[in-house]
Amino acid sequence: MSQLDTLKQYTTVVADTGDFHQLAQFKPQDATTNPSLILKAVQKPDYQPLLTANQAQHGKLPMDERIDRLLVRFGCEILSVIPGRVSTEVDARLSFDTAATVARARRLMALYQAEGVARERVLIKIASTWEGIQAAAELEREGIRTNLTLLFSMCQAVACGQARVQLISPFVGRIYDWYKKSAGAAWDEAAQAGVNDPGVKSVTQIYQYYKQHGIATEVMGASFRNVGQILALSGCDLLTISPELLAQLAANSEPLTRHLDAVIARAKAVPALHYNEASFRLALNEDAMATEKLAEGIRAFCGDAVKLEALMQG
Repeated sequence: MSQLDTLKQYTTVVADTGDFHQLAQFKPQDATTNPSLILKAVQKPDYQPLLTANQAQHGKLPMDERIDRLLVRFGCEILSVIPGRVSTEVDARLSFDTAATVARARRLMALYQAEGVARERVLIKIASTWEGIQAAAELEREGIRTNLTLLFSMCQAVACGQARVQLISPFVGRIYDWYKKSAGAAWDEAAQAGVNDPGVKSVTQIYQYYKQHGIATEVMGASFRNVGQILALSGCDLLTISPELLAQLAANSEPLTRHLDAVIARAKAVPALHYNEASFRLALNEDAMATEKLAEGIRAFCGDAVKLEALMQG
């Protein structure tokens, strides 16, 4: 068996791509997209007809609705290939506006339902700001399931658990990037690999906290830089993986050890945490890595949203 096949015994494998033509070979359960992945996909020749058709059919609509219809078109194509759920992201420029995020999420879900897609097959991705988490809490109460992304810290994870969101996506690779850059010449790659990787340690801590406190929110490790990070999180509820790293896992048949286990996690006792808006903002502010990477991630997704709009204007 390949490492990918073995990993699927412990963890739900999710493909992190907007390129739905790549999905079938890896047989993932779910798939995730984001503005950067969609922008990358629509610039490939294979997807020009899809972009052209969207323009022809919806070109007279406001740009924000045209974008949403394009995202849903990609999502529907992905859902035709996978058996599970697709994650579709709300415009990152709304990350600090609870009401606007809720409205956009409702529209995305309505567009999916108009295509005959059941609510259970869609997760609405929202940045893990305080405003985004409050929007997710409202949406979850309405039966719209959410995926809280750009998550880098325990305070974000705890607040998401309080909001009873369906799923969180802690970003392993971007945490790793920050610590590696911060350490500079002192960084020891070998010593910081595998279970010692700072991104892996963050997701492991969140996973164990959720299991210890009976929090039903699913944990999906995301943003991987190498296969070692993935293997060190085997047993996590879900892992969303790029096609490039899925291919590496599929080509390797070396043994794989399970590292995360809910039963073992529940045996440990840690104090419960709780955040209101003030304590959340203070905790996030005290975590330089999480503050910087959250802001950087939102800026990058906003930038790619602008680029996608420019492409559609052209």
